[in-house]
Amino acid sequence: MKTNLNRREFFKAGSSALAVAALAPAALAAVENTAAPKKRNIKKAIMYATVGVKGSVLEQFKAIREAGFAGVEPMSHMNQEQVLKALEETGLKAASTCCNTHWNKPVSDPNPKVREEGLEGLKQALRDAKRYGASSVLFVPAVVNKQVSYADAYQRSQEEIRKAIPLAEELGVKIAIENVWNHFLLSPLEAARYVDEFNSPWVGWHFDVGNVITYGWPEQWIRILGKRIQKLHIKEFSREKASRQGLGKGFDVEFLKGDNDWPAVMKALDDIGYDGWGIAEQGGADSPEGLKKLSQEMDRIFAS
Repeated sequence: MKTNLNRREFFKAGSSALAVAALAPAALAAVENTAAPKKRNIKKAIMYATVGVKGSVLEQFKAIREAGFAGVEPMSHMNQEQVLKALEETGLKAASTCCNTHWNKPVSDPNPKVREEGLEGLKQALRDAKRYGASSVLFVPAVVNKQVSYADAYQRSQEEIRKAIPLAEELGVKIAIENVWNHFLLSPLEAARYVDEFNSPWVGWHFDVGNVITYGWPEQWIRILGKRIQKLHIKEFSREKASRQGLGKGFDVEFLKGDNDWPAVMKALDDIGYDGWGIAEQGGADSPEGLKKLSQEMDRIFAS
């Protein structure tokens, strides 16, 4: 009798243990789901060229800081001493430096003199970035049009950019190619290939979220470009406005009111482990109030 009771108790205890074991994965999952989400470490900055607040560079940087931004993206070829003083006094960091010559003097131009001037513009941007403490330079590599074929733009731009790589390495500043409306590098697979063909850690990508939407989906670009992405431009775009009012009007839309699927974009950035700067290139930065509004909207975007 005692033996049978022990056996029954044994099986009862064993069944309870199995039940607990079966429930363990679900219980663990529940604990994981209720845990605090990992904080997304994207630092908030704004492109200096978009800031319309009146005043000196220092006064503008102060307005940027007071609005809640941690960084700014100066243009190249500014007065270095003014920028350095403004960075020091406000505590803002240089998130990136944007080359100021790449549109007017593209390194894809048929004229060798223009290409030479474009290359010198890139080199100056690298020197500026070094002084400001920025780790990369935003650079538009080429412009394709009726006079400049796609193939020529590809070859010429790579040839000229290669000439700047030794300086980039010496300074410790990366050349970050940006996707813009230049009829060039129109797919993420081609963009990745273009960067990889330099076979250099000193060439990467500056990904503009809004510029892609008219012909693609940012989250798809992000996953393909992956670790090539050095910096982000945070920008909104409305396909509906572009269709109704003209392509350029697609940018005339407030953050969170366009066609960016920000949760999907942020998920893609999480998937590639991105934790760098997110730099606003968005209308509305013409007043302290406008700057603060952009800053608050970016907080919502980064938390989505």
